[in-house]
Amino acid sequence: MYLRADEDYITYTDRMVIEVPQSTWLTLFTHLKKWAINLRRANLSRKAESTEALKDVVRAVRKTAVYLRQIKRRGERAEEKEEELSLLWTNLGFKLDELKLASLARKCQISGKHWSDPAHYSQEFLQKADVSLESIEKLALSLLQEIRKKT
Repeated sequence: MYLRADEDYITYTDRMVIEVPQSTWLTLFTHLKKWAINLRRANLSRKAESTEALKDVVRAVRKTAVYLRQIKRRGERAEEKEEELSLLWTNLGFKLDELKLASLARKCQISGKHWSDPAHYSQEFLQKADVSLESIEKLALSLLQEIRKKT
């Protein structure tokens, strides 16, 4: 297999001969270069989105932990706060799902549903789903570290 350049044509040979004008080859290479640059930008953009989403998960864990500490201290729940946490976790689940971080997205969706209706899931299900704040934070931080290694 080889390329041979004449004055007006570049010939590609591998069992057959294809003569293509040099201007076509140049156009193809130009488009290929642009495509590669755009692909790199998309990858960098996806990494940035993923990093921010994972940081949001850690923030949500901390916000939820503070609320749970308040419940312990005061002995009462705040419905508005639980609605806020439900939407926070649910939105994170959607964002992570779009970024193809399925395992963490599922945990966030379960947490969102649990905050909207604590009786919806059994304790056995919640344990098997491993949706403790510690587990969610550990997974988010692990994924963050993985992304940073690839950069």
